[in-house]
Amino acid sequence: MEHEHTIEAIHERLSAGPRHNYLRDWIYGGIDGSVTTFAVVSGVVGAQLSPWIILVMGFANLFADGFSMAASNFLGTRAEHEDLKRLEAIEYRHVDLAPEGEREEVRQIFRNKGFAGEDLTSLVDLITSDRARWVRTMLTEEYGLPQEVRSPWLAAITTFSAFLVCGLVPLLPYLFRSSDALVLSVIMTGGVFFIIGSVKSRWSTAAWWTSGLSTLAIGTIAAGLAYAVGLLLNHLMQQ
Repeated sequence: MEHEHTIEAIHERLSAGPRHNYLRDWIYGGIDGSVTTFAVVSGVVGAQLSPWIILVMGFANLFADGFSMAASNFLGTRAEHEDLKRLEAIEYRHVDLAPEGEREEVRQIFRNKGFAGEDLTSLVDLITSDRARWVRTMLTEEYGLPQEVRSPWLAAITTFSAFLVCGLVPLLPYLFRSSDALVLSVIMTGGVFFIIGSVKSRWSTAAWWTSGLSTLAIGTIAAGLAYAVGLLLNHLMQQ
């Protein structure tokens, strides 16, 4: 994304701090919602069960699995917060107990970045003159942690909403009792896979159609496996 480089624009942008990106949560939830719900549809169809069972199992999966994914994302992101606080406490303790050792760590970190001589000495003095800045530097440079961790609530909500929206698509033809429900479900779900992949390409270097087709291929494989399992179970039950 292009942005202005005037003094005022730069000041405003940097003062706002880094913006967290929840794109991966939406894509993760959207793809999984489409795949798992259509897997239920194709599996039930393969087992030759009634459309009513498709809706019951589909909506059960939609909410139960969607909530499970959101809860897992929430707990995982919150664990990142807790790990950041734990390492922050460790670094504060190290700064208090072994300040010279921590100064040497800062010195070696920035020496490896190409600083030397008076510039290196001045940089180390500047960083270690402020305790909070010293610890933040160590968290970023030594542990590779971000300055701030994404919100666990927003991560969970993003995943859950994407799961519901995209996961509902395979069920719509059955919900409206279409005579060609399976065909429509296949087409609509394939469209969702392709759209998600195409939109994802905006944040990557891949062409939109390449990203769309690769996502479609992954979803098709998952759906095919579910349909095959349904056929197998139906065959076993009839023996």
